Amino acid sequence: MNTPADTQRAQWREQAHACLQRGDLQQAGQLFWQVLEESPDDLEALQVLGAARLAAGDFSAAAQALQQAVRQAPYLFVERLRLGMALERLGQPHAALTAYFGAVRKAQDQGRWLSDETTAPGLREAVKHAMRYVDSGRLAWFHRVLEPLQQRYGVDEMRRVEHCLHAYLGERQVQTPDPRQRPKFLYFPGIPSQPYYPRERFPWHDALEAATDWMREELRSVLAREQSLEAFLGPPPPGQPSMLQSSGAQPAAWDAYFFYRHGERYDTHAAACPRTAALLDSLPLTRIRDHAPETLFSVLSPGTHILPHTGVTNVRLVTHLPLIVPPDCALRVGGETRAWQEGRCMTFDDTFEHEAWNRSNETRAVLILDSWNPDLTEAERTGVTALIEAIGDFNEDSVA
Repeated sequence: MNTPADTQRAQWREQAHACLQRGDLQQAGQLFWQVLEESPDDLEALQVLGAARLAAGDFSAAAQALQQAVRQAPYLFVERLRLGMALERLGQPHAALTAYFGAVRKAQDQGRWLSDETTAPGLREAVKHAMRYVDSGRLAWFHRVLEPLQQRYGVDEMRRVEHCLHAYLGERQVQTPDPRQRPKFLYFPGIPSQPYYPRERFPWHDALEAATDWMREELRSVLAREQSLEAFLGPPPPGQPSMLQSSGAQPAAWDAYFFYRHGERYDTHAAACPRTAALLDSLPLTRIRDHAPETLFSVLSPGTHILPHTGVTNVRLVTHLPLIVPPDCALRVGGETRAWQEGRCMTFDDTFEHEAWNRSNETRAVLILDSWNPDLTEAERTGVTALIEAIGDFNEDSVA
């Protein structure tokens, strides 16, 4: 049953829609402001009020309404665009930069603003301005991140890191030496390109391989309690096929027991496998906040095929220590197939297209860890770490 307040809000809303139809944005904004007095979280009211205040030049009030709107509905790319416009006029360049970047990302994720044809005519100039602002602003912001490192190590030592940044921003064309190499996120130029790496590049392989027997025993204790495992992959995005395929009657399954994921330590798992966790912590793993290391027992169920895919960056490499390997299990990287051998490390660059399969009727399990590409200098590792952490922070700010 509607209350008198409900009826009044409905009337204001109806009158506001009539104002919008005849092009009176300011009056519509005033009516929706009255709606907000009674319902502070009304999304439509926030959207219209933000647009009205922006058009009237009240940039502070516009930013306040638009920020509240995008917190409620992060997919609203037009409101993010308007928020960037308000923040730019308020003299808040970094906040405007992240708002514009978030607007463009959200729009393009939804198939919009990819061209003039996918951009509403009334927004085209504003969108082009936002894109120019993002291009120049991101470049300047990330350069400020690298400046202290250039002063510390020298410009020449940071040269390849700077080229890596320009490639990430689209300022420099990515040209991999091998067309089979297709990094999804970050390509570091000027280092050798090869699918598999020789073991002599990694002196710590010996310690890892020497631990095979007792590590396998800790793994078996994990497998005995299956609830400890979790699916490595989430459900595929809408409209995209699964990365897993089954060659048998059993559903495909790629499960994991993480010691670290995206740089976060799984303390309970480490306590349950103390010798494995201690050994992993002693190795030169890639350590980048919110990104690395990623270390785990990787478990492929019988008949599971991980379909061809590519990794994110060549600054780090992936090592497998095979622990339980039944027949007819293999890894293919860059078109070259190698069978796992229990107790024998295998290191590869996963920015090359790769796939893996277990065509047996038994479980296959390997330890997976990531380490720095040995062709980066210590200074370059420091620079890449700072750059990737800054990219993560910037992207998080842009969708907040």
